[in-house]
Amino acid sequence: MGTVSESLALALQMMAGADAELLRIVGLSLKVSGTACLIGAALGLSLGAWLAVARFPGQPLVVLVLNTLLAMPSVVVGLLVYLLLSRAGPLGHWGILFTPAAMVVAQSILVVPLVAALTRRLVINAQRDGGDQLASLGARPLLQAGLLLVHERMAVLTLLLTAFGRAIAEVGAVMVVGGNIAGVTRVMTTAIALETSKGDLPLALALGIVLLGVVGLLNLLVALMQGGTAVEREAYA
Repeated sequence: MGTVSESLALALQMMAGADAELLRIVGLSLKVSGTACLIGAALGLSLGAWLAVARFPGQPLVVLVLNTLLAMPSVVVGLLVYLLLSRAGPLGHWGILFTPAAMVVAQSILVVPLVAALTRRLVINAQRDGGDQLASLGARPLLQAGLLLVHERMAVLTLLLTAFGRAIAEVGAVMVVGGNIAGVTRVMTTAIALETSKGDLPLALALGIVLLGVVGLLNLLVALMQGGTAVEREAYA
């Protein structure tokens, strides 16, 4: 118990003193995950909105594949990105393997299926309420989807916060493509794994507390937004 209590006390001291290494790791984590979330959101929102209104022979299969990708292990995504970005891979000339850019690519791929699947469901549900009205005004299906997403902006923001939480808590893919290089590609999740294996509990605990704080704050914001969305819908009912 003494070791745990001492490590926790040192972790709190690191947080209170704004330890340089701690801030560097947290800052890189927020930068990588934030960038990946923006890229994944742009692709996922577009794909999800299109799948909600498009009608083509293979649509059920595409939706099935999309839903399957939601359960894809992050290490598999990391492996695929590694194969693409390695020197022998088709994108090896980019030279971004074991850099933050590679980590952004991996997290973006993880985020896209989540955003797309939730966006598709959001648009389909919203169409039941306002789709006929928009169609009567002459709006084409894809435009309808875009307008419905704007109307459901609070739900979209909740979706994006969920995607960011998915990205920042991920460890497998960024470990594979980033290499967990100190001062270069070390983010909170990979640093926690490394420092714990080394027995450096203070830094691991400090990072764990910060990560839990970030995820907890995201969940709080999601809960508040969901509550606000429910109140807004009741007001218009």
